[in-house]
Amino acid sequence: MSNRAVLEVIALDVEDAVAARAGGADRLELVTDMAADGLTPPRETFAAIRAAVDIPLRVMLRATDGFAAGSPADVDVLTAQARALRAEGATEFVLGFLAPDGGPDLTAIEAVVAELDGCKWTFHRAIDRAADRDQLRKALAELPEPAGPDTYLTAGSAAGVDAGLPVLLAEAARRGEPGYTARILVGGGLTLSHLPVLRAAGIDGFHIGGAARPDGWSGPVSAAAVAEWRTALS
Repeated sequence: MSNRAVLEVIALDVEDAVAARAGGADRLELVTDMAADGLTPPRETFAAIRAAVDIPLRVMLRATDGFAAGSPADVDVLTAQARALRAEGATEFVLGFLAPDGGPDLTAIEAVVAELDGCKWTFHRAIDRAADRDQLRKALAELPEPAGPDTYLTAGSAAGVDAGLPVLLAEAARRGEPGYTARILVGGGLTLSHLPVLRAAGIDGFHIGGAARPDGWSGPVSAAAVAEWRTALS
């Protein structure tokens, strides 16, 4: 694996995507509606961003606020969105659903992943709300190949990286164990001050949203803000 850390930036539109790419982002997470913490973007938005930048795009598959997949009808919507995005050329995705008991909703996850044709995908911060992170990781590792995630987006805690740092370091130390082969992509209250200890632990994935936007979510991604992170990770 390369020593270069992956810097993923949330993009809502073409302007965000172009600025993030100019600042040195390695990959984009495409979402809409950050008031709901990020939902599936329209396929037209994906197509426009794909035409504008040449870096990998991971597209959110999430129909409602929260971390439940919703009703069977909601899962049908998600699978249809996945099919439409695949038809548009999407090759990487982000998803993650919890059952009422806090475990992974394997029925919903398998239904959606079945539409991805083996594409790479991230299990997002639902892991930070799971009843048992270890059990969730091991359950997803047992999905039939190549159905499991290659990345976990996590802060180590629902409260953010400050609170979750011990968990992140402990999980990094288990790299290679069953359930712990996927990359850790740290995001959720991540600051530049967290980077030295995370990098020292061998963590090589970092995800920013608000940190790339000096004017907050009402403003666009700043290429200069992204470049500051890229430099710090070099």
